[in-house]
Amino acid sequence: MAYRFEKITDNEGVELFHSFQAKLYKDTPAWIPPFRFEIEKIFDPDKNSFFKTGECERFLMFDEANQPVARFALMNQPKRDAVLDPTMGGIGFLELVNDQQVMNGVIEFASGWHQQRGYNAFRGPINFGENDNFWGLLVENFDEEPIYGMHYHHAYYKELVEASGAEKLDDHWSYRRDFDQPLPERLVKITDRIEDRLNVEIRPVNFKNPEKDAEAIRNIYNRAWADQDIVDREHEFTELTRETVMEMVNQMKRIVINDSVLIASIDGVPASFVVSIPDLNQVSKKTGGRMHWWQIPRLFLLKRRACRLRTLVFGTLPEYRKKGLEALVFIRGIQMTKAACPSLEYLEGAWVSEKNWLMQRSLEALGCYHHKTHRTYKWEC
Repeated sequence: MAYRFEKITDNEGVELFHSFQAKLYKDTPAWIPPFRFEIEKIFDPDKNSFFKTGECERFLMFDEANQPVARFALMNQPKRDAVLDPTMGGIGFLELVNDQQVMNGVIEFASGWHQQRGYNAFRGPINFGENDNFWGLLVENFDEEPIYGMHYHHAYYKELVEASGAEKLDDHWSYRRDFDQPLPERLVKITDRIEDRLNVEIRPVNFKNPEKDAEAIRNIYNRAWADQDIVDREHEFTELTRETVMEMVNQMKRIVINDSVLIASIDGVPASFVVSIPDLNQVSKKTGGRMHWWQIPRLFLLKRRACRLRTLVFGTLPEYRKKGLEALVFIRGIQMTKAACPSLEYLEGAWVSEKNWLMQRSLEALGCYHHKTHRTYKWEC
């Protein structure tokens, strides 16, 4: 069968990009549409700084009857891609019908696109941005709804992808912890002693005057992620700027549960932090992924009615690792957040590398369990 590929360049194409996905999942109870404005922000050169050093294009694929059968985005970041072995571009936001010929056609087109730009390989699904959101193919647990920022896919995608010549690149795990599960008493006692011994002060971020705390988080994050225990993940790190952090803080301050964004200081020096946010998918599910002005109050009310929490990002200065500080911050976060928002049922921490055994053991010691996997694949052109 002959297929036609069309680059998205207008509002009609953007609308079809989203409506095609909604049609694929209309009979799938677990699927929740991501907020459309957040997806569109990724593809807006005026709002996504990755366009300054890279390229991203979206496409629709049509069959002979002129019906859409797939959508996807192709992207590159030459400087970042060059540190990969081999150098790899990317494919992301892939959605398609259950047809191997369609999958093969997408990969053939993607291969040609990358070859024209000097690439011999590409990986995906990835995001044209940082890897904490919209990255990886869901390959297990299709019964639970996706948490904010994480992809949901049909179970058949894995079969189609792996039959298209893809090679597994890496897995990232999501961990879940139910709030009604008691914290391990032994661990609580140990972290209490750590808090006293290290002279730790743990407090919520001051969102009324956030500049100082935002700069502290930026410093911890940049030092922590530039010097990771999993060395081969350091090439994925992009240093946070002051502007980026302040933008994040200003976006979060109206929706976040204050006691779920914490900074830990040792002898007065900020050393660790954790940022968790209510699951915004609870709102997106009710609005169909759209956000009109009259629906904005739903977001503000979520901090008092949330039933799920996503741990978005965390970090500890390298010199304070393996001293129990991370466990202490997580335990205080669980205790303080649950007290502030009793409606919470569970938290989900996403994007734990399958190679990061230290983080896995730490989370499991806290009573968290691995319940989802998102996989990234590699194709050679």
